[in-house]
Amino acid sequence: MAPAAMTFASSLSDAQPVSYWLDDPAKPGALPALTGDERCDLLVVGGGYSGLWTALLAKERDPGRDVVLIEGREVGWAASGRNGGFCAASLTHGFGNGLARWPGELATLEVLGDRNLDSIEAAVARYGIDCDFERTGEIDVATEPYQLEELHQMYEEATGLGFTGLEFLDQDALRAEVNSPTFLGGLWDRRGVAMLHPAKLAWGLKQACMDLGVRVYENTRGLDLTASGAGMSVRTPYGRVFARRVALGTNVFPSLVKRVRPYTVPVYDYALMTEPLSAEQLDAIGWKRRQGLGDSANQFHYFRITADHRILWGGYDAIYPYGGKVSAEMDHRPQTYLKLAEHFFRCFPQLEGLRFSHAWGGAIDTCSRFSAFFGTAHGGKVAYAAGFTGLGVGATRFGGDVMLDLLSGERTERTELEMVRSKPLPFPPEPVAWAGIGLTKWALARADANGGRRNVWLRAMDRLGLGFDS
Repeated sequence: MAPAAMTFASSLSDAQPVSYWLDDPAKPGALPALTGDERCDLLVVGGGYSGLWTALLAKERDPGRDVVLIEGREVGWAASGRNGGFCAASLTHGFGNGLARWPGELATLEVLGDRNLDSIEAAVARYGIDCDFERTGEIDVATEPYQLEELHQMYEEATGLGFTGLEFLDQDALRAEVNSPTFLGGLWDRRGVAMLHPAKLAWGLKQACMDLGVRVYENTRGLDLTASGAGMSVRTPYGRVFARRVALGTNVFPSLVKRVRPYTVPVYDYALMTEPLSAEQLDAIGWKRRQGLGDSANQFHYFRITADHRILWGGYDAIYPYGGKVSAEMDHRPQTYLKLAEHFFRCFPQLEGLRFSHAWGGAIDTCSRFSAFFGTAHGGKVAYAAGFTGLGVGATRFGGDVMLDLLSGERTERTELEMVRSKPLPFPPEPVAWAGIGLTKWALARADANGGRRNVWLRAMDRLGLGFDS
């Protein structure tokens, strides 16, 4: 191993192979599993953000509704406890993706997204959820000249359409906010993103649900879904739940509605967390306003500073397992950790000698349009939301509202959206999916190395509305 690589490796020598967020003494103990039969008005399957928000909103809408939530492991153990803690207003995976896919309703989607983030902030305050919620905004960073041009173009398009809250930063202005020699400029969304502790949000939502009367069962996996009289039945390892309506918040895990499965694939994403920075190290990088940051490459990094002055650094590699199988062995990838460490010190050379305390990975439910899709099954008695593609911290609350609207049969502003009424293109079966995703990743890496120029394959994918992202 070259000397530089040895330096990067040594920064990882004490890193614990577990999510920093889940490695917390505030983590609650697991609740008992379901044994025997349960009956309820609404069964929510999945104890991540999607299921938790759905259960909470169901009780807020109708306090008398009898709600049960089942979770296959422990609440928040999967993506909800492993992400970067970026809680975005965007429901469309960013302004650019929304403009490309739903230009006619983008203004409505932006309003609904802003309203959704405001509602999350209000719920955190109302239920006393201690999750380090900070409305800092996020800066999209350019590290190459072509990225700076693209960000400026996006700024002009957004402001031309009447969107506010964006600030274009030149190199000096950006480096005054966060100091890195790699930064050329950026676009700051001042109010559209909050930073938070993702696992504490999940645990707080769990407690809020229970306080409102939701019965929560952990280590209770939903095994199959069948019609039962006027309602539905879900079999679990030790029992069954009979419910009038079912909401599926299983996201990256195989849906109990089998025809939904081709619409998502798991993508494994990885992150590092540093030890706490000293006062001198903090002074060397600035970052006093604690914004979230993400660079603008196809293979991008996301990074933020925590309440205890650590830096989370994640992204870049997006690993698709052949066959789309979710497995614990994919949760760690040392070669990616080493790559991330190298990239970190390239971005912040003034932090040489800093060490990483945690290194982990997890699966994201990706769909071909990068943002969530919705639907019903079994004559409207079952609803689902999936495909959040990395922006689920905020958008899952909106998804919960959509599922409840669909289950009630209501026509609402949400259910009338083309985004809600349409589906992404499904991924093809293997080995075509593996080959196509591999070719796309190769093409995206080439584009990053060639001034952002997209080759014939990527241009064809763009025309078809297909993509691959984390």
